[in-house]
Parts: sequence; C-alpha cells; structure tokens
Amino acid sequence: MTSSKVWTHKGTFLLAAVGSAVGLGNLWRFPYLTGENGGGAFILVYALTIAMVGIPILIAETLIGRNSRRSPIMGMAHLARTHKASGAWRAIGWMGAAAAFIILSFYSVIAGWAVHYTGLMFSGALAGADTATISGSFDSLLASPGLLLTYHTVFILVSGLIVGMGIHKGIEGGLRFMMPALFLILVIVLGYGLLVGDAAAAFSFLFTFNLADLSLEGWLQAMGQSFFTLSLGMGAIMAYGAYMSSEASLTRTAFWIAAVDTLIALMAGLAIFALVFGSGLEAGQGPGLMFVTLPIAFAGLPGGSILGGIFFVLVIGAALTSAISLIEPIAAWLVERFAMGRPAAVALMVVLCWALGVVTVFSFNSWSEGTITHELFGKSPFDVLEFITNILMPLGGLLIALFAGWILSREEVLREMNTSAGWFGLWQFLVRFVAPTAVAFVFLRTIPQVEGYWIPAVGAVLIIGGFTLARTVAARRS
Repeated sequence: MTSSKVWTHKGTFLLAAVGSAVGLGNLWRFPYLTGENGGGAFILVYALTIAMVGIPILIAETLIGRNSRRSPIMGMAHLARTHKASGAWRAIGWMGAAAAFIILSFYSVIAGWAVHYTGLMFSGALAGADTATISGSFDSLLASPGLLLTYHTVFILVSGLIVGMGIHKGIEGGLRFMMPALFLILVIVLGYGLLVGDAAAAFSFLFTFNLADLSLEGWLQAMGQSFFTLSLGMGAIMAYGAYMSSEASLTRTAFWIAAVDTLIALMAGLAIFALVFGSGLEAGQGPGLMFVTLPIAFAGLPGGSILGGIFFVLVIGAALTSAISLIEPIAAWLVERFAMGRPAAVALMVVLCWALGVVTVFSFNSWSEGTITHELFGKSPFDVLEFITNILMPLGGLLIALFAGWILSREEVLREMNTSAGWFGLWQFLVRFVAPTAVAFVFLRTIPQVEGYWIPAVGAVLIIGGFTLARTVAARRS
C-alpha cells in the first residue's frame, strides 16, 4: 500500500473513527433513549456492553480492514479467498455497504432538520415561543417536502464534496478541523446548560443506577445503542481501518474511540437534561427531545437563541463527520472495482443516495399512509428502511466477530494486535462467544414478534447460526 493510501498521522484513524461514531446517535438517539429508560440504569448497561461487545468487535472490524488494505467489499472477498473460507463471508462487505447506503439516505434528511433549527434559533424566531408554537413548527417542517428536500440536498452535497476531495485533503483535512471545533462547541453548550439549568437533577438522573427501573426492552435498547454508536457493521470502520498505519495500536485506539464516544454522549446528555429539567420539562419525550423539548427549553432561557443556534451547529457538524464515513465504503469500492476517479465515484454514490433519501422525505408527509409498505408491513417507507438497517448492522457485526474470531489465524491476529497473550486470549473469548451472543439478542429484537412467526424465526436463526459455527470450527481444525 502506497503512502497515499495511509493516514498521514497515526492519530488520524482515531479522529476518523470518533468522527464516524459521534453523530446523531450521541446527540439525539442516546439522550432520548436514556430519557425513556430511566437514566442511570440504561447508561450502566450501555457502558458494560460497550466494554464487552463494542470494543472487541471494533478491534475485529479495524483488524479486518487493516489486514486486507482494501474496501470492505473487495477486502472480504480477498480474505475469504486467501483463507480458503466460504465465499459467503463476502456478504459482510456487501451488508456493510448496503447498510451505509441506506442509513446515509435517511440520515441526511434528519440532519437537515438540524439545519432548519439552526436558522430558527439564530434568527430568534422561537425566542419566547410557547410549547404549542414550537411543536407546530416541527410539524410544519415535516409536512413540507420542499424544505426537507432542500436541506437533504445541501447536506448530502457538502458531505460528498469533502469525501470527493480525497483521503488526505478531504476526509483527513476536514476531520482535523471539525472534531476539535465540535468538542469546543460541546464544552460551551455543556457549561451553559450546567450554569442556567438544573445540573443537580441532570447528574442524579444520569448517574443513579437502579437496574430495577430498566425493562427488558430497555436492556435491549441499551445493548443496541452501545453497538450502533460505534458505527459497527456498516463498513465505515473497516474502510477507515484499511488506511490505518501498521504501527498504530489496535487495542489502544479502540479503547480511546469507545472512551471519547461515551464521554461525548454523556456530556451531551448532561447538557440536554440540565436544560430540560431547568425548564420544568420531562425527560422521556422520545425522538422529539431534541427538536421539540430542547427548543422549548432554549426559548425560555437567557441567551437561549444564540446558544440554541450553536447547539444545532454542533449537531450538523457531528452528523457531517458521520455522513463522510458512510460515503467512503462504497466510494472506495467503486474506485477499486471499476477504476473510477474518486470524484466520479463519490458523485455516483451521492446521487443514488440522494434519490433514495427522497423516499424518506415523502414518508413524513405525502407517503405517511396508504403506501405499499403500509399495506405489506404496516410501516411507512422510512420505517421499512430503518428496519432493514436494524437487521443488516447487527447481522454484519455478528459475522465480523465470527470471522475475526474463527477464520483469521492466531498468528496474523497477534501480528495485527501486537499485544500480550493474556489480552489476546480475553479478546478472542469475547469476540468468539460473548459478543456474538449479545449481538444475536439485539438482532432477534428486530424480528417482528407476531404470533405464529416469532418462535419459528428464533429457531431458524439459532439453527442456522449453530450450523455455520460448527462448520467454521470444523474447517479451522482440519
């Protein structure tokens, strides 16, 4: 691999992976799930799963990317071939690419909401507004396909422009500026939230650990969030890992990524809940926490319009760093497979993704009911797209763990990890047994629990999984 295909600094992979991990999942999904599931108990399960599942799979996915030095699709084909493993393992690359493509299509639309609210905040349009006005503003945004399409177009074009400029000038250069700037903005928003909000209530809510408050569904959501927050199973980490220096420590980097990602999620949670509680509002507001509850809080606070605008700039920036990572896996594959120029590959990816994003735009208004997806699945087109990714990501993570744990040889894993035998043994145990089991539960949660289908579906997955694992072990021993 030439120097043009490796990050110019060992720490850049850390910036890139953190940029991929830190996004709407930290600033939007994590706070509202925490609010819905009792606070501290949710965070405790989330942190434990990060340690026992997220970090082992993060190391595995990075290791696979660095070992292949190719895009996820081409890399998995290469590794399956060189290890004389079943060609079916190539599905890992394809599933990751498909997940990244679908996620970017609707992620871009949701990021557009933050663009809209940045303008509303800085203009003072919501200053002093009451709950009904702010709720109505959000409803009006969702009912306007023209506005949603405009924001979607602008956001995805900016994301594509950065990736199209190349690994060093585009992705690396952009991340070196954006990540420190985003952290600084988050510190400002957190300081403001703790100063004018109810800091004591926020700390109590987030750091009082009572597992009895957490339902089984809450456990599963905490496990799922810990998996999704690290961008696992969508090809981004594998693609970035392909550019990682051979001298960089996989283990140390993975721990730093998980630590920084969790720290940012907790800082965002503290800032948001301090503001929410300080305004006398409820934490369990679901997905509307950021786009309804938080603007209500900003509307009634001194300097709220300015700080609210700054907060939504943070949301846009975080979404942008994640979007960059979602473009890279498929763009890199188009360059490798079809010898396309990078700008052309990125343009093709962005145009197709933009077109699929139109489906999400209309899912909130014109296609909110009466479509074929409602008739077949009882879901909107957007809900179906999200459901597909909720299958592809954990399934991809499960297969990544099995491939790294059972197919790659002990020698090459030790060479890549460059670590002690003790840590290697623990990692191998986690990635072979603990992580696949936990991810399987997250995966099974996505199967519709419809009477007559739930038990056969679970049985089929367990039988297929057991058969695959048995064949893999037998192949390794022979």
